[in-house]
Amino acid sequence: MTKLLIVEDNPHNRDMLGRRLQNRGYTLCYAETGEAALDIAQRELPDLVLMDIGLGDGIDGLETTRRLKHIPATSRMPVIALTAHALATDRERSLEAGCSDYDTKPVDMPRLLAKIEALLPAVRN
Repeated sequence: MTKLLIVEDNPHNRDMLGRRLQNRGYTLCYAETGEAALDIAQRELPDLVLMDIGLGDGIDGLETTRRLKHIPATSRMPVIALTAHALATDRERSLEAGCSDYDTKPVDMPRLLAKIEALLPAVRN
């Protein structure tokens, strides 16, 4: 089973995205803060991380991603940035922080699923 870590501080967004992904067969774990994401990613070793960039408390999603990329156990973990901002600079900043891809909220599920599946072969090999 493919395990995804959803890092999202909004309970409604977390629940809605989680249910939609779980219905498609993914195993999920969740974090509400950047600090929790660092801990859970090291403990659970998910195949991929869906990272809310605008985390409210503590470190934001970009800094969390930077830190994940400096931890040997999580450095190769693909991260998809999720944000309500659709500016080209937001995409560039996400990729510079180490994200593998970028998507906007509200989530377009077919598009997000395509991005997830495109990144998973590298993890599975």
